[in-house]
Amino acid sequence: MQKLSEVMTRGKYVVAQVTAEHQLKKRLSEMGMVRGKVLTVITQNMHANGALIHFQGQRLALSDSIASCIEVLSVNELAEQELKPLSQLNLKQSCLVAKIGGKKELKRRLMDMGLTQNTLVTLVNTAPLGDPLEILLRGYKLTLRRSEAELIMVREISI
Repeated sequence: MQKLSEVMTRGKYVVAQVTAEHQLKKRLSEMGMVRGKVLTVITQNMHANGALIHFQGQRLALSDSIASCIEVLSVNELAEQELKPLSQLNLKQSCLVAKIGGKKELKRRLMDMGLTQNTLVTLVNTAPLGDPLEILLRGYKLTLRRSEAELIMVREISI
């Protein structure tokens, strides 16, 4: 994990955390810059003059002070990791969704609930007997059956 101001290579990154004062954090969240969103770095941050990124269909220029408040993970580096089912994560472990298997109807339903590729997911809780699982994604909690979680392949990350 690194700060956006320290990123020196172009590519896709996932927002891991926004650490800023309340007003700036609120403004960034209103723009959609929240944990789990994917952004593309267009220009490298040279000589502390900020960064140019592509985010939600728009080009944004961020100053160095704002870019230093955004911590990101490289999607390319994570792509080399082995995939494992979501059901095998430890509690409080974060991961990125890599792919969803199963029947077409189930796959569509999971995607409609926000489980899409490169979405940041955290396993929050499990029921006493291990089924269902409660996950946190896109700012809300979702409960899945263990059998559904077996079909969701993820890459572990450490935040």
